[in-house]
Amino acid sequence: MNASQRRVVTSACPRNCYSTCGLSLQVEGGRLTAVEPLAANRATAGGPCLKGLAYVERVASPDRLLHPLRRQPGGGFAPIRWDDALDAIAEQLEAARRRHGPRSVLYYSASGTKGLLNGAGEAFWRLFGGATTTYGDLCWPAGLEAGRLTLGANVHNAPWDLPNARLIVLWGKNPAETNLHQMGFIEAARTRGAAVVVVDPRRTESAERADLFLRPRPGSDGALALAVAGQLIREGRVARDFVDAHVHGFDDFARLAATWTPVRASEVCDIPAAQIEAFAALWGERRPATLIAGYGMQRYANSGQTLRALIALPALTGDIGRPGGGWQFANLQSHVFGPHDPLPLYPEYRPEQGSDDLLRPTIATARLGADMLAADPPLAVAWVERGNPLSQNPDSGRVRQAFRALDFRVVVDQFLTDSAREADIVLPAKSFLEQADVLTAYWHPYLQYRAKVMDPPGEVRTETSIYRALAARLGFDPAAVDAAIPGPDDQTVERWLAARVAALGLDLETLKAGPVLSPDFAEVAFADRVFPTPSGRIELRSEEAAARWGANPLPEFSEPLEAGRRDPQLAARYPLLLMTPNTKNRIHSQFGNLAMIRALDPAPTLQAHPDDAAARGLVHGERVRVFNDRGELTLPLALTSALKPGCVLAHNGWWESEGGGVNRLSAGRETDMGHGAAFHENRVQIERAAQ
Repeated sequence: MNASQRRVVTSACPRNCYSTCGLSLQVEGGRLTAVEPLAANRATAGGPCLKGLAYVERVASPDRLLHPLRRQPGGGFAPIRWDDALDAIAEQLEAARRRHGPRSVLYYSASGTKGLLNGAGEAFWRLFGGATTTYGDLCWPAGLEAGRLTLGANVHNAPWDLPNARLIVLWGKNPAETNLHQMGFIEAARTRGAAVVVVDPRRTESAERADLFLRPRPGSDGALALAVAGQLIREGRVARDFVDAHVHGFDDFARLAATWTPVRASEVCDIPAAQIEAFAALWGERRPATLIAGYGMQRYANSGQTLRALIALPALTGDIGRPGGGWQFANLQSHVFGPHDPLPLYPEYRPEQGSDDLLRPTIATARLGADMLAADPPLAVAWVERGNPLSQNPDSGRVRQAFRALDFRVVVDQFLTDSAREADIVLPAKSFLEQADVLTAYWHPYLQYRAKVMDPPGEVRTETSIYRALAARLGFDPAAVDAAIPGPDDQTVERWLAARVAALGLDLETLKAGPVLSPDFAEVAFADRVFPTPSGRIELRSEEAAARWGANPLPEFSEPLEAGRRDPQLAARYPLLLMTPNTKNRIHSQFGNLAMIRALDPAPTLQAHPDDAAARGLVHGERVRVFNDRGELTLPLALTSALKPGCVLAHNGWWESEGGGVNRLSAGRETDMGHGAAFHENRVQIERAAQ
C-alpha cells in the first residue's frame, strides 16, 4: 500500500462488544492517526469509546509482537525465523497425529476479534483430519438458550427504537460503561418521559440515573422476577388478549408465580418487599416497557431458568412485538452467515446430513482445565488464537496445569498475554487494520466491512497466511486449501469475502461504502407475532427445557450452588460474594496494557463495602488476601459504598503478569442450560495480607 497517502477509511471495530462501532479511520504516512465516529451506523453514530480511540496507540504499541518467538530453555523468549517456527509446529502436529490421532490436538479459539475470516481456523483443522475443540462459551449461552426456548429466536427491536419506551428496566446491565451507545438512546427516552429501573447488586453509573434502584443478593434474580410476575397477575396488570393469543403455559406459570409473594422474595433477595411492590406497580402503569438484561447474572448455575423468568415479564404485559417494548439480550439479526440459534454449539447436536463430524466439540469451555486433563486420547498440542484462556477461563489454576501438561503449545496473539507466556512458540497476529473482513454484531442489525488500511508491521503475518504456510508443510491438497482458506494477497481475500456476501444477495462494494442493514432486519422484533417455538407461541412452559436440559418446564427458582441458603457451611467459611464484572476501560483481557488506559486505570484492586472492611479491621489502600479453596490473590483494598454489603468486587481481565488473575478464584462448572460458564458465583474471604 502507498504509505504516503493521507486517507479517511470507513471501517468497523471487531471487538467482542455490544456496539461493534462503525469507524472513520484517518491514516497518514502508513500510520493510524485518528479514530472518528461513523454517522452511517445509526446505532453507534455517537462515536467510539476510549478503547476505540486507543487503537492509535494499540496498533503501534512498543509491546506489540512483531516477530515469532520461541521459549528458551532457561526461561523467556527469543525471536525465531518464520520458517523455523512453522517447521517446528508442523513437526509437533505430525508427531501428535501419528501417536494419538488428530484429536490429540486442541484447537482453542475465542472471540477476541470478530470476522468471517475467523472461519479459516476451522477450515484448516478439518483439513488436518479434525481436532479437539470446545463447546459452550464464557459469555452468554444460558441467556441465548433461555431466549430460544421462550421466544424461539434471539432478536430484539432496533437500538434506535428504545426512545419509544415508557419504562426501561436495566436488569444486571450497566450500559453507561459497557454499551455507551445504548445509554444515549436511554437518555433520549428519559427526555420523553420514560422511567428507568435498575436491578443490580452494585450502584453503577447506570443506577445513578434510575428512578427506582433495587439491589438483590447476587444469584437471586429469578425469585425477584417471579415475585414481580405474581404481583402483576394479582393486580390484574396482565395483557389478557395478548396472553390468550400468543403465550403458552400461562396458567401453569401463574400458579408458580402466585407462590412468590413480595414478602417471600424479600427474604430471598434481601430487598424490601415494598420495593418489589413498587417495581410491579411501575411496570403495570407504564407501557410499553423494555427489559434489557445483562450477561453477568446468566453466569450462575441457575441462570437459564433465571432468564426464562425475566422474559416472562414483558410477555405477560404484551410488550413483545411492540415499538418501545420487548426483551433485549442478544440481537442476532445480522448473524446471517450461520445459524441464529445456539443449537450447533452443543456437543449433542448432530449436523445436517452430509456435514462432517471432524470438529465435534468434546471439551467444555466452562471446564477447560479439568476436561483437558481428562481428555481421551490425551492432548499433546494446543493451538490458541483470539483468546487468553489462562486469564479468562474459570479455575485458571487448573487451566494452567493442563497447559503445562501438554507437549507443545502455540499461541497466536498481538501481545505477550498470560496464555502467550505459557507457549512454546508465539506467532505475532495481525491487527484488524491489516486485513479486510466483514463483521456482524449482536446488538445492532448492521453488516459492516472492515477495511484493510495498512500492511502488517515487522514480520507479522495474517492468520490465513499462517494457516496456508502450515498446510503446505503438512502436505494438504493445494486445491482443498485454496477452496477453504483465501490466499495471502488482498485481492484473493476480497474475492473470498465478495462470494460470501453475494450468497445473501449483497454486494461487497456496497458494504465498503458503509454499514448495510441485515437482510433479516426487522425494526420491531416479533411484530408479526410469529414465534418459532414448538407451540408457535411464547413458551412460559417449555417441554424442550425439560427434555434437553432436565429442567423444570416452568422457570422455577433454585438457589445458586454457592448460596448461603443452600450451603451454610460454605458461607460460614467464605462469607463474601465475589463479583467480577467488566470495566469500560477494557474488553475482557484486552487494552489494559496500553498507556492511555493505564492512565485512568493503573492497577487492579479489590473493592469492598466499608462495613465488611471494618468488621475485619481493614482500611482503604492496604493489601488484602482474597481467597477460597480454589486459589488466592493479593490486591490493594478499595472501599466503596456502591457495593451491596456482603459483596466484594475485582474487575476481570487483568493479566496475572499485571497483578490480576481473578479466575484463580472461580469454579469450572456449567450453567443449567446452554453449556455456559457458571463462574460468577464464587464465595471468598478477605484478610490482611502478610507483610
